[in-house]
Amino acid sequence: MDITTDETLLYFFKKGDKNAFKVLFEKYYPPLHAYGVKISNDPSITEDCLQSFFIYLFEKRKKLDDIKNLKSYFFISFKRALLKNIKECSRISTLDEYELMQRNFVFSVEETNIIQEVDFLCTKTLHHLLNDLAPREREVVYFKYYVGLNTIDISEVMEISGQSVLNTLQKAMIKLRKEAENQMISNILKKY
Repeated sequence: MDITTDETLLYFFKKGDKNAFKVLFEKYYPPLHAYGVKISNDPSITEDCLQSFFIYLFEKRKKLDDIKNLKSYFFISFKRALLKNIKECSRISTLDEYELMQRNFVFSVEETNIIQEVDFLCTKTLHHLLNDLAPREREVVYFKYYVGLNTIDISEVMEISGQSVLNTLQKAMIKLRKEAENQMISNILKKY
């Protein structure tokens, strides 16, 4: 039996195994942090919220329901906690998630460096193309290609239907291909 699977780690974590907690923390802290910074645009707020999130998980571990996909559960829960924290910190009662994502959820040049051999010009072009996508399209592309979530997991994290995920991803890829049609980057996008 593989003791590093999410199911096994979750089982031992719920039983109070601190090593399982440590492994989960080390496994999920980096991708949750990267995603959180995209939402908040503030590493400090993201780190504080992420640490509080893991403390909360540890304290409530026995009450965690039957979790089918731990990765999705972590992304969903952390996103909610972070948005709540941002709303409380900004003292704006009508914080619009769409506006927040439009402002903050952008791809960095480093994240768009899909293939090491791609020269900086192609990477910079892809960076601009991705950031020209609508916020939901950027988020779907991020979860699909940078986090590695499948359609069902993305739909749970984003709280939209699986069909909406597929439609949004297809729309984003069509836009990217259309814009990159006359550029070298189109060859990269065709592979995906």
